[in-house]
Amino acid sequence: MATRHPHTGAPSRLHSLIEWRALAEMAVLPFTWPALAQLPRGDGHPVLLLPGFMADEGSLFALKAFLAGRGYAVETWGLGRNIGFQRRHAQALEQKIRHLHHGTGRRVSLVGWSLGGVFALYGALQAPECVRQLVTLGSPVNVGPEGSQASPLVKALYRMVAHPLGAEVHVMQPRAKQLREHLLPAVPMSCLYSISDGVVPPQEATVDGPQQQCENIRVAGSHTGLGFNAMVMCIVADRLAQPEGDWKPFNPAGLPGALYRLMTHAAVPL
Repeated sequence: MATRHPHTGAPSRLHSLIEWRALAEMAVLPFTWPALAQLPRGDGHPVLLLPGFMADEGSLFALKAFLAGRGYAVETWGLGRNIGFQRRHAQALEQKIRHLHHGTGRRVSLVGWSLGGVFALYGALQAPECVRQLVTLGSPVNVGPEGSQASPLVKALYRMVAHPLGAEVHVMQPRAKQLREHLLPAVPMSCLYSISDGVVPPQEATVDGPQQQCENIRVAGSHTGLGFNAMVMCIVADRLAQPEGDWKPFNPAGLPGALYRLMTHAAVPL
């Protein structure tokens, strides 16, 4: 079984204060790009990328360039800035997924960063017949009954931009019923999370579910750097490259696997 991370409460203040380390992840990426370019190519199926809260398609440029270079037909959601779980965006996303599936004749893989992962989960629940697999990057896909434990700054920004009563109002929408009930889609799901995430705590970025269908994969890094993190890109490429219908849990091997285990050694969350 995949199990939710045991952390409780909000991210540590230290991790929230050092989110700026994302700049270092961005700076390192060009040096790792030649190695990333050697990763196995995919089969060309469509991949839809979804940005995080207050971000737009521009924030996904590194992921898009990397996955396009691996041979995938990469699209971004095309809805501009992500300003919360708005009904119009949820409707448009479902239509986009169905359009990509119909236009290509192939199931679509969804990769969502932060709140983009919640949209991706929603899309996979609404149109599972159109979705090949789901990958979330530090996404609050498992908020408990106590409500969001995201950093206070992010919650205040959400109330300012999206709704004055916060994310709980959007989750109470009738169309979000499956999200409230923590239902998982009938497609493979990989949740990437970091215990040093200064925005979304690890217990909200991980899920409980059967190992044959879902998994939680720990990575090293910040929340705001996940879309530029070389380790994340390696894992996303590994997940997307699996043959359709033959999904298996992540099993890092070889030199990349050794580096992964070295960087994600057992640690006690703060």
